[in-house]
Amino acid sequence: MAKKNIAVLVSGGGTNLQSLLDSQEKGMFGESRITCVVSSKPGVYALQRAKQHGVDAFVLARGDYPDIAAYSKALADFLSGRQIDLVVLAGFLTIFDEQMFERFPYRILNIHPALIPSFCGKGYYGLHVHEAALAKGVKVSGATVHFVTPECDAGPIVLQKAVEVREDDTPESLQKRIMEQAEWILLPEAVRLFCEDRITVKDGRTYIQ
Repeated sequence: MAKKNIAVLVSGGGTNLQSLLDSQEKGMFGESRITCVVSSKPGVYALQRAKQHGVDAFVLARGDYPDIAAYSKALADFLSGRQIDLVVLAGFLTIFDEQMFERFPYRILNIHPALIPSFCGKGYYGLHVHEAALAKGVKVSGATVHFVTPECDAGPIVLQKAVEVREDDTPESLQKRIMEQAEWILLPEAVRLFCEDRITVKDGRTYIQ
């Protein structure tokens, strides 16, 4: 089981990043390490979290590139140059194209704040996901960790966890409960399974050994 270099991509406060950093410090990922954090925007708090834990932090701003193709190439080149084995999207709100998947096939994990295939795809991010879930009146929601493929939120599912939806929930209260009860648990667990070489993908499905 070879040591793996992990990159975490962020765009905001970095609460999921914090769950990964805490899990790493507890030894959850073995010899594997988060070796860099990359933000699509300058000045976000996630960059401070990385520095506080001694992890190299970088800004690769989407606004500095003319289009998605140019940004995707720059991001893929940057990560390849740092010999990254696993890319984790932790609240990364910038779209990239198939160049990333081609360079890191089944090596990009994303956390989505709903039970895919519900409330996913283009436009479903942040509070929009929880607004849609409450509008539909679902009794359970949750979170999903999946591999990223060229189609948005459609890659093989790695882990899911259901969370109760309460009648008095607001989008904000549901978001908070899903983060605490599902996202912050599932994402480190998926990274651990990847680092232990326990996930295989066959015919669009994952199998965990």
